[in-house]
Amino acid sequence: MNLSQLAHLVALLETGSFTRAAESLHLSQPAFSRSIQLLEAELGAPLVDRIGKRNEATPLGRQVAQRARRVLAEVHEIRREAEMLAQGQTGSVALGLGAAPSALLSVPLMRRMLHAHPALRVKLSRGPTDSLLVSLRERTLDALVVHVRTLDNDADLDVAPMPALASGFVCRPGHPLLKGARPSLPQVLAYPVMSTGLSPEIARRVAAARPDGFALHRESEDIACLLDIAAQSDAVFLGVLASAAAQIADGALARVPPPADFDIAAHFAFVTLRGRSESPATRIAREICFDQIGLAAGELPPS
Repeated sequence: MNLSQLAHLVALLETGSFTRAAESLHLSQPAFSRSIQLLEAELGAPLVDRIGKRNEATPLGRQVAQRARRVLAEVHEIRREAEMLAQGQTGSVALGLGAAPSALLSVPLMRRMLHAHPALRVKLSRGPTDSLLVSLRERTLDALVVHVRTLDNDADLDVAPMPALASGFVCRPGHPLLKGARPSLPQVLAYPVMSTGLSPEIARRVAAARPDGFALHRESEDIACLLDIAAQSDAVFLGVLASAAAQIADGALARVPPPADFDIAAHFAFVTLRGRSESPATRIAREICFDQIGLAAGELPPS
C-alpha cells in the first residue's frame, strides 16, 4: 500500500468512474485499474462494487477512503510546512548575542524579522560568550554573534568573520578632551574609562600608555547604561563607535578624536556548531546580521 494507491481510491470514489478518475490523475486507465486491483489484493477484499457503469464503494472501501482522505490531508500539510520552512515563512531561531552585538543588532533584527518574516519566532539572548557557548552546544541556541577575541580555537565551532567595526572613545559634549588639540592616549586614560571589556591587545596598549597602572573604572555588558553614564559625567566609553551612533547623531555624545597610533577595530563573528544543519530561519538571521554589521561598518560617525 502506498500514498498513490490511496489517492487513486479517493479519486475513483469521488468521480464514480475509472475513466474519469484516471484522466484526472493523468494516468492510463489500465494503469489506474491495476493500482486499485493491487490495493484490493493487499487488503484481501474488494473496495469497489462494479455495478454496470456505476462504481460504488463497498463497506471496506468507504472505511479505507475515509482514512485515506485524512492521511492524504496530513501529507499535504507536511509538504506545505516543509515548503514554508524552506522558504523561511515559518519556524524559529534562537540567537545569542554578546554585549556590543546586542546593542547593534537586537532592534534592527527584530524589526526586519517582523516586517519580512512575521511568522518566524525569534528569541534573542544576551550574555557573556562562555555561557552563550554552553547554550549553543546544548542546542538551546542556534547561533551566536560575539567578539572574536572571546572565542578559543574550538574544533566544534564554525566561525564566520563579520566586517570589522571601528572602535574608539566616546564622551559627553563639552568634555575637556574635546577642547584644544587631539588628545594623547595618556590624556584620555586620565579620565575614568568604561567598557564591556578589553581584548588582550587593547589591554596591553593602554597599559603601556599608563605605566603607573590602568584598570577599567566601569565594566558592564549593558552598553546603554555605560553610554548614559558617559553622557552625564566626565567618564569616557571605549567600545564600538557604531553602538553610540544614535546618541552622537542627536548630540547627546561625541566621539573623542582618536589618539595617534590608537586606531582600533572590533571583530565580530557569526558562530554555529560545525556539522549542524542550518535551518532556513537561522540562515535568514545570519543574512540580516551580516547586513546590519555591514551597514554599521559604513555608517561610522566622523572623527
